[in-house]
Amino acid sequence: MTRVPGRDWRNPSTWHLRTRLVLVAMALLVAICGAIGLFSYASMDLFLTRQLDDQLSNASRRSSDFGRPASGNPSGRPDPLEARGQGVGTLNARIEDGEVSRAGFLAGDATRKSLSPDDNAVLLALTPNGVPVDRTLSAGAYRLTAVRAPYGDVIVTGLPLAEKDSTLTSLIWTMVVVSAGGLVLIGLAGTALIRRTMKPLEQLSEVATQVSRLPLDAGEVALGVRVPASAAHRGTEVGSVGYALNKMLDNVSSALEARQESEMKVRQFVADASHELRTPLTAIRGYTELMRMTEHFTPDGARSLARVQSQSERMTTLVEDLLLLARLDEGQPLKISDVDLTQLAIETVSDEKVMAPDRIWQLELPEEPVVVRGDATQLHQVLANLLSNARKHTAPGTKVVTGVMRSADGSAVVTVTDNGNGIAPEFVGKVFARFARADAARTNPAANAAANSTVVTAGARSGAAARSVSGADSRAASGSPAASSRGSGTATAAPTSEGTSGLGLSIVQSIVDAHGGTVEVTSRPGRTEFAVRLPAAPPSA
Repeated sequence: MTRVPGRDWRNPSTWHLRTRLVLVAMALLVAICGAIGLFSYASMDLFLTRQLDDQLSNASRRSSDFGRPASGNPSGRPDPLEARGQGVGTLNARIEDGEVSRAGFLAGDATRKSLSPDDNAVLLALTPNGVPVDRTLSAGAYRLTAVRAPYGDVIVTGLPLAEKDSTLTSLIWTMVVVSAGGLVLIGLAGTALIRRTMKPLEQLSEVATQVSRLPLDAGEVALGVRVPASAAHRGTEVGSVGYALNKMLDNVSSALEARQESEMKVRQFVADASHELRTPLTAIRGYTELMRMTEHFTPDGARSLARVQSQSERMTTLVEDLLLLARLDEGQPLKISDVDLTQLAIETVSDEKVMAPDRIWQLELPEEPVVVRGDATQLHQVLANLLSNARKHTAPGTKVVTGVMRSADGSAVVTVTDNGNGIAPEFVGKVFARFARADAARTNPAANAAANSTVVTAGARSGAAARSVSGADSRAASGSPAASSRGSGTATAAPTSEGTSGLGLSIVQSIVDAHGGTVEVTSRPGRTEFAVRLPAAPPSA
């Protein structure tokens, strides 16, 4: 049996409402049937007892009158059991001077049966006051009465209780069978009725569950689910809840549409502004370079011009990042092809090694190439941003390990791990946010120079890693555009002199999301790891 999470059959508060209603109704019916049964039993017992007492009184009177001694013969006393009208099972006994005489009862064949000495002892113990009492004799349970006759003898008369007990037993079984059948029928009918009555609540719950599963945090949301009109009548309690829920969903839908429209306007503005800024920034860089080549400046003027050029380059990087994010937000189609992540890792690490030879760059690659279906340019951007982030926020001498592997489920995993001081715990959850900056996110790289913790990374160092970083393509020597321009503005904090835009890791997340993958970060002092997981794809033929 499947166990429903959060439900404990020993705790009624976790049961379904319809289950509790049916059980409560059944419990009330059981109580009512029990009360009716007890009342019926008591009434029937009282009626039968009174009826038996009337019969016993008549039989006692007949026995007493018949047992009177004949006139002129005081010693000749007739047997009371021989009185006219005595039925089968009737018991009679005469007690003279404390001794039982002529004691017996009429058997089923109308013959006289004597009582045992034990029965005689029971009869002698009776009080001759005419009050009926129940006693158990060898012949069975009897209703007995003892009266003192006018002639001095005590006449004991009794009638069997078997017929009364049989009637009460039949009544009990009748009540049990009828009550059980009624409870079953009422339980089934009640369950069907309650289930039908509770159906609108189930519809409300289903609608609320569907809404709770919708991604409402970002993007265009189609909030078209509503409570059916049959469950949204304002005339009933459940219908009022359904009507209110529909109104709330209408309000939420309007708010989401307004939010989406506002986001689209902002994104369009960012895209347009970024596109328009590219031309003047290119002009500034061009004229700055021209002035450096054709004009003579004082040392202060040359430094100022160099500062203008560096800031224009930084601004260009920021504009390019914003434009890339805007295009990713618009969901522009990817240029899908087979991408060898192992070769991509070698090339990107080679670029970073040229830019930061004071770090220890290592590769951990599998024997066979790890190929995925994706946009090669954007996946290169992901790796370049992650390595640039490690370069900018760690001290010289830090070990940065780039690993590529194929996981058990077939997906491709790329990891970038360093043994720096790590990211502040309160900032780990914000590293992928846009314009996320925190100088405390990574401690001062100068303070990390002594960190030599051992780095443990996934994947096995293999012969494929022998493809030397220095053997990468010519971009390693000249510095690829992605590594030099995009990579220089991707960190989430700016503790070094190298400027950052705070967009690099958000670009990583957007690109990975567009490829249907995930990116995660784990950090502690001495180990920070970014892990990118991409859907599996076999190499093309």
